[in-house]
Amino acid sequence: MSKYDIKVQKITDFIWEVPRSGGMNVPARVYADAGLLEHIVTDNALEQAVNVAFLPGIVRASYVMPDAHWGYGFPIGGVAAFDEQAGGVISPGGIGFDINCGVRLIRTDLRAEDVRPHLEDLVGALFHEVPCGLGSKNAIRRLSKRDLEEVMTDGAKWAVDNGFGQEEDLVRTEAGGALPGADPHMVSEKARKRGEPQMGTLGSGNHFLEVDVVEEVYEERVADVFGIAKGLAVLQIHCGSRGFGHQVCSDYLNLMQRASQKYGIELPDRQLACAPLGSPEGRRYFAAMLAAANFAWCNRQVIMSLAAGAFGRVFGSDAASLGWRQVYDVCHNIAKFEEHELDGEKRTLCVHRKGATRAFPAGHPEVPQPYREVGQPVLIPGDMGTASYLLVGAERAMRETWGSTCHGAGRMMSRKAATRKSKGRNMLREMAEMGVLVRAQGRATLAEEMPFAYKDVEAVVSVMQEAGITRKVARLKPLAVIKG
Repeated sequence: MSKYDIKVQKITDFIWEVPRSGGMNVPARVYADAGLLEHIVTDNALEQAVNVAFLPGIVRASYVMPDAHWGYGFPIGGVAAFDEQAGGVISPGGIGFDINCGVRLIRTDLRAEDVRPHLEDLVGALFHEVPCGLGSKNAIRRLSKRDLEEVMTDGAKWAVDNGFGQEEDLVRTEAGGALPGADPHMVSEKARKRGEPQMGTLGSGNHFLEVDVVEEVYEERVADVFGIAKGLAVLQIHCGSRGFGHQVCSDYLNLMQRASQKYGIELPDRQLACAPLGSPEGRRYFAAMLAAANFAWCNRQVIMSLAAGAFGRVFGSDAASLGWRQVYDVCHNIAKFEEHELDGEKRTLCVHRKGATRAFPAGHPEVPQPYREVGQPVLIPGDMGTASYLLVGAERAMRETWGSTCHGAGRMMSRKAATRKSKGRNMLREMAEMGVLVRAQGRATLAEEMPFAYKDVEAVVSVMQEAGITRKVARLKPLAVIKG
């Protein structure tokens, strides 16, 4: 039961709002249809969004995406921007433990009919090349102290410089695969030890490698610019900063609790512990968070290179001959300083996106040059039994959501509930009956990640299209999934 008497007002069929009241500095705004809204409310994600609206320096609104569900501090699917000039804060609970968890999409010239006869061999090769599961390690040599320092500052560029991929991959990666301002000195020895053996590993939970076929194309011109066509086989990579990022978040939670008290910040929820953006504590956390974000970009870059080798061996060719090329890499657990329009003037704001994806429109200077005429690719993985989507950012996103959209289907059930529902069922057989080959390191993860644990990705994506935030470009149907 909520501790607030939350009154939700309907703005449109796809936008809802909790008006500002009490200690709220801004309203809470939800993007959802009626069915998705019901789950967001009963899951207490809306209550968490209301809590976020109490934080100092938040501007315009506390946003909730249609895939939202309960999380630590912010709801997963929460977006908020903070103005340093107005006393804005930074909160680890608005970024998450898996800093810069994100998705990378790779296109090929292979068609579904080329892949299906070799699917078992391909899954076996990918499973062998990319270690997955809890505590997975040793995909490549253990990072030296110097290597790790360079990863923290250079991100995906370290991977390319060490033979994992091409320079053009960096062009098609959000922020070029590294954000400036990371400070390795702000990262603990414990985080470093956890990260040293984990570069190039997938991990567990909802992370995956997924071989898909482009089942439908909705905007031919945009899809052509992205290198996507109906019938082509593509690969998705979903993972983050592994134990390194988790430890960075853990290390700073106590510091943020003390900082909240030091600066007299009243918290409606202690999980929203924060520090003013300009404070020493805020700057220390931000610099460490950037180091973890850069680690994650590097991790996905290495995984992509290892996957390219697996494809090459199975199909008897090098990756370039297979038409292997990165479409985009986008993150969905991060805080970034960005320029946005606020009350008619340009302001630099710290935008927190937790379980939310950037969706910049055509012409925006941060959209990579190859895509600037059409807009930024947006990658929305669904559950492993239905579909995923490739979207493109729209201009309205900049006016309404700080250029942000959903990040996936979003959980409908907790992991414990999904595990209970999976008891006694042959989940591999069920997935095979859906036409999807699954390889998993452990039964427990598979039980947590079954399709029934997730919302309808079609509904989630449609909400953002109807609201004018993003547009559908292509629908991707899974052929095979690898999980930890």
